[in-house]
Amino acid sequence: MRIEYLYRFPVKGLTAEALDDATVDVGGCIPWDRAFALAQGDSGFDAAEPRWLQKTNFMCLARNARIAKLASFFEPGTGRLTLRGPDGATVVEQVLTAAGRARIGAFLTEYLGEEARGTPHFEYVDGHSFCDQRQKVISLINLSSLKDFEAKVGARRHRRRFRANVWFTGAPAWAERDWVGQEIQMGGAVLRITKGTVRCPATEVNPETAERDADPVSELRTLFGHTELGIHAEVVSGGRFAVGDAIELLGN
Repeated sequence: MRIEYLYRFPVKGLTAEALDDATVDVGGCIPWDRAFALAQGDSGFDAAEPRWLQKTNFMCLARNARIAKLASFFEPGTGRLTLRGPDGATVVEQVLTAAGRARIGAFLTEYLGEEARGTPHFEYVDGHSFCDQRQKVISLINLSSLKDFEAKVGARRHRRRFRANVWFTGAPAWAERDWVGQEIQMGGAVLRITKGTVRCPATEVNPETAERDADPVSELRTLFGHTELGIHAEVVSGGRFAVGDAIELLGN
């Protein structure tokens, strides 16, 4: 098996950034993945005592389809985040500072309009990930599974709907559903597969048009009897992996 695509999503709900490689620590996620999020005003998120909250407490595609039209780019070396709206309106801020986050938050709140609840605030907490899962994980999807899904649906389902960190080839369609509890060697890191990825309404959003034009959750349930596409994994031995690296299923 082989890594074909590698992504991080610095801002929860916003665009992917393609990577050539990543180095991960034990129990960690890809650096800067879901490092930032716009917390809705009624979320109760407290940066002084950060804790995991469900995605609907934040700006997210499951609730806010229009954010698919926003382009974002984060530069770890400078701490600058660039956001560009569909009308060309652009904001560039140093989001490792409170002032920069406040200005990004104001930009996103204005963009959300009536979908903003209370007074949203743009958050970053060193070491915290705004992942959909309670623990820090890496998400993987087998490209053969996506292709089989598309073939049975009879239509394209753009891979960006599913927001995985790692896309890989070389395994039969849906084989990864049997890997839960097992470990994989991925480049120089070892990961333990913890669970399948249950899909949600975020996948309804077309990443190119921001329209809810499909229902992958219902399609998966009808065609396959489950609503999973992909797997989650925790890092049990840190290391580097890159596009083109091998993935090997390890023995129990």
